Amino acid sequence: MSKYAGEEVLVVPRSLLDEIGSFQGIRTEGMDAAIVRLLDPANHFFMDRAEAEDDPSHKQLIPYCVIRCGSRVLNYTRGKAGGEARLHALRSVGVGGHINPVDTGDGRTGPDAYHAAVERELHEELVFKVAHTNEVIALLNDDSNPVGQVHLGVVHLIELESDQIESNEDALADLRFTELDELAGPMLERLETWSQFCVKHLAEA
Repeated sequence: MSKYAGEEVLVVPRSLLDEIGSFQGIRTEGMDAAIVRLLDPANHFFMDRAEAEDDPSHKQLIPYCVIRCGSRVLNYTRGKAGGEARLHALRSVGVGGHINPVDTGDGRTGPDAYHAAVERELHEELVFKVAHTNEVIALLNDDSNPVGQVHLGVVHLIELESDQIESNEDALADLRFTELDELAGPMLERLETWSQFCVKHLAEA
């Protein structure tokens, strides 16, 4: 049996990204129109994850939530309980995961299913003790490595008034808030590639 136990994940054809405008790294231009295309039910479907992980002709759509409190950003080490073995032991500033069929419950489709998935992932992985805001700020694409070639990130900025937040699963180890300047400086090389893109983007904003 596949290590993904038959999990199905939401994907878009790579050709759709090419139509929207293929890019490397962070993209902030034309975001509204791009998100509308990506979240249109006519443009995405569920695919067996085991197949999707080895199929660069499709992109798995991944909410990648960066959590900030003032000038500090939440970061953690990816533990072995995480689903992506290729990222274990790297530090990350992104929380989130795949969109699954469960997110289409109650007849949800398109943007409604996507945003339900975002909140599900956040609350599966973290315990929030304060309210949070949630804003889509960028798209993220990295075709320079095998993980990035089969994923497309939607970067969310989650703002907190205080750092009252805890890990809710073993995949998020050594959870801490760190000054953005430190993440963009001495710690940058310890971050997974997507996190490096996000940290540099926030530091330059």
